[in-house]
Amino acid sequence: MRSVDLNHITWRKSSYSNADGGQCLEVSDGLPLVPVRDSKNPTGPTLVFPTRVWGTFVDGVK
Repeated sequence: MRSVDLNHITWRKSSYSNADGGQCLEVSDGLPLVPVRDSKNPTGPTLVFPTRVWGTFVDGVK
């Protein structure tokens, strides 16, 4: 397993997030891998997906 340094990345919430913080994920763009975390627990665990796999997931959700 390869280690990924996530200390200096910029996170963004989904444009579908509501104002009260709700059930949101945050992702970071522009990397060879896509890190994903729970916006309510930013210091908690992070999942990291290959870009192609994340794109397939997003397309499937749409």
